[in-house]
Amino acid sequence: MWLVSGDFKRQADPTCAAYEPLSCDVFVSEATFALPVYRWPATAQVAEEIARWWRSNRDRGMASVLCCYALGKAQRVLAELRAFMDQTVFVHGSVDSMVGVYRRAGVSMLPTQAVGSERRDYRGELILAPPAAAGTPWMRRFGEHATGFCSGWMRVRGERRRRGYDRGFVISDHADWEALTATCLATGARQVLLTHGYSDALARYLREQGLEASALQTAYGAEA
Repeated sequence: MWLVSGDFKRQADPTCAAYEPLSCDVFVSEATFALPVYRWPATAQVAEEIARWWRSNRDRGMASVLCCYALGKAQRVLAELRAFMDQTVFVHGSVDSMVGVYRRAGVSMLPTQAVGSERRDYRGELILAPPAAAGTPWMRRFGEHATGFCSGWMRVRGERRRRGYDRGFVISDHADWEALTATCLATGARQVLLTHGYSDALARYLREQGLEASALQTAYGAEA
């Protein structure tokens, strides 16, 4: 039997079902973060860091604009933050539409309000926006503000500087190095095919563990 994973993570997430381990003969896996440097902290720890960052910016009279993907990541952040704050969070329109879908599915998240076209004072507020909004005229309405980005890429400090964010928060919807290696071994597969990301590095490690493993060339594989 062949098993094709698609993108997956092993961390707990209050907004979606957990990964279900399965056995197979051939396992096709992503390898987006398949380097030992990519090891995720507990999501609750990162959510607490976000809450502290927001409070610090609020005390300085600044808005906090946190960039995260509109589908999946934003809702996960809103759900995890419930343990550390009860503030209404302002959201970009693309995030707002997806939040509504999650609420109708019964997912508990912080209260949200869509960012409108009317002028208002956003000092001290937390705003969630997609990464595509960063650096656009849409951001001007928030006045003086700090920016953050939620991504596994933020595990490497240079990535935060390169992308131009003030703070990076390590929350990923991909498996980290430990989860990738453990999952590949746990399937019991005789062959592992890897794509997207650091597939060569993971294939080399798995071969050292006695598995038949190789990189699988696919369209858009360089876009990890």
